[in-house]
Amino acid sequence: MKKFVNDVDDILKEALDGFGRAHADLVSVHHEPTFVTRREPTRKGKVALISGGGSGHEPLHAGFVGLGMLDAACPGAVFTSPTPDQMAAAAEAVENGGGVLFIVKNYEGDVMNFEMAAEMITCEQASIITNDDCAVEDSTYTTGRRGVAGTVVVEKMVGALAEQGGDLGACQALGQKVNGATRSMGVAFTSCTVPAAGTPTFAIGDDEIEMGVGIHGEPGRKRIKMKSADAIVEEMIDAIAGDLGGSGDALLLVNGFGATPTMELYLVYAAAAKRLESKGFTVARSLVGNLCTSLDMAGCSLTVTRLDDDLKGYWDAPARTAGLSRTAMA
Repeated sequence: MKKFVNDVDDILKEALDGFGRAHADLVSVHHEPTFVTRREPTRKGKVALISGGGSGHEPLHAGFVGLGMLDAACPGAVFTSPTPDQMAAAAEAVENGGGVLFIVKNYEGDVMNFEMAAEMITCEQASIITNDDCAVEDSTYTTGRRGVAGTVVVEKMVGALAEQGGDLGACQALGQKVNGATRSMGVAFTSCTVPAAGTPTFAIGDDEIEMGVGIHGEPGRKRIKMKSADAIVEEMIDAIAGDLGGSGDALLLVNGFGATPTMELYLVYAAAAKRLESKGFTVARSLVGNLCTSLDMAGCSLTVTRLDDDLKGYWDAPARTAGLSRTAMA
């Protein structure tokens, strides 16, 4: 294993310290327990948005703490859910009279620990469970569909409404609407390597790909031989569009898993946009980059969200975070 490591047990703390130093104008990093908050306190009466999950998916979630997105994020150990005390401490740090909205990816550990945290705090609260992965219905660590890169879309749009003064019920309803209008699917060319393990999570042949892979290396819907980019994208978009249904304006997110060059991600975007348009969608908004990664996995995921005028407005609203910055522009 070749990685930038001093001591495996210290990776998360050292990485977060670096993150905090690099983005000191945006965030504050807290330890014992570990969580990240905005540098500026949550505005009085604003709904406080909190998300989190295992590390290794950066910039998700800490990279989306900031104006127009999250108020706090709770990073667990690599591919391991954060603990309830982290979540409760984060909630106590950022709640300022508007209540707390937890945004939780659908993994059993995350859901259970956020539920436990909810019992530890006394403020008004609600939650959104993201489950946008349409590759498989049940997988390792989940009952039902997995929450993957579509979580970024939920955090961005709900973050915009919260910044505009939306109340807790409205923010939760919007998150549920966005999640329901979003589908994702991933494909892996290689495994990732968890630093504590030191070896690849799964074995895959040089001429094979895992169609529908999870962001922790969980199996997808099938293992197939390598194909052209157009053929891979066609299969992914057909599955997403078929499951999502409908037509009209859409957001297309091409997300890298950590080891795929940006050049290839834009090639995938071109193929995906063309295929979506053949299915009756118009790509009205786009995002390409590493947003929800899987350590050093080679591959990518595609996310499609059906858009109406309201959702376009929330997507276009200003945001300033380490992992994503937007200005109010179409």
